[in-house]
Amino acid sequence: MRIGAKAGILSAAALLVIAAAPTVGWTRTVAITPLGSHLIGNPAAKVRLIEYVSYTCPHCARFQTESEGVLQLAYLPSGRIAIEVRHMLRDPIDMTVALMTNCGSKDKFVLNHSAMLRSQSAWTAPIANSTSSQRQRWITGEFAARNRAIASDLKLYEAMGTRGYDRTTLDRCLGDKVMAQRLASQTKAGVEAGVTKTPSFAISGKLLDNTDTWAELRPQLDESLK
Repeated sequence: MRIGAKAGILSAAALLVIAAAPTVGWTRTVAITPLGSHLIGNPAAKVRLIEYVSYTCPHCARFQTESEGVLQLAYLPSGRIAIEVRHMLRDPIDMTVALMTNCGSKDKFVLNHSAMLRSQSAWTAPIANSTSSQRQRWITGEFAARNRAIASDLKLYEAMGTRGYDRTTLDRCLGDKVMAQRLASQTKAGVEAGVTKTPSFAISGKLLDNTDTWAELRPQLDESLK
């Protein structure tokens, strides 16, 4: 075999190795910001999309259903966009669910977040038939006890059980006052940024007007990537 031909074969093999090398999985890259929110995707992305969400907001659940697949398949893998999820707590139920989705390692958050929004209609259904004594338990008494009451009455323990969580772990997270303060700080920061409804969105620091659906957000997101 001639040296030139052999070198060509080696070069081709090297190219194949490079081509086969695994790329960074930005859809599975999760970081915690100084505010305590979750940043999904390339931390150095050109565009950062901030989502302000509430778990008791039906429009947030609809947005999750409409956008999740497209963002995961067509946007995040490029590394040009990162998504930051910030909590906007509207009521005690929001706090309870947010404590649960933030329970455990940061890498569990994305699927916890998706699962609770996608199953929102199921776990919010008992609210309509809740008794006055139940609702009173949700807002009075010790912090962890209030959250446990909500989790029990709305069958949130069962919902998170499908994600592999046991009751002992969830009860520990439902009493986590440090996490509760982080969630409250995100809400406060959102209000200070001008957020008045959920979902709301900001692209690279600019809060978007009249945007609460994927159909309204997508053209603006595409424009920011040009």
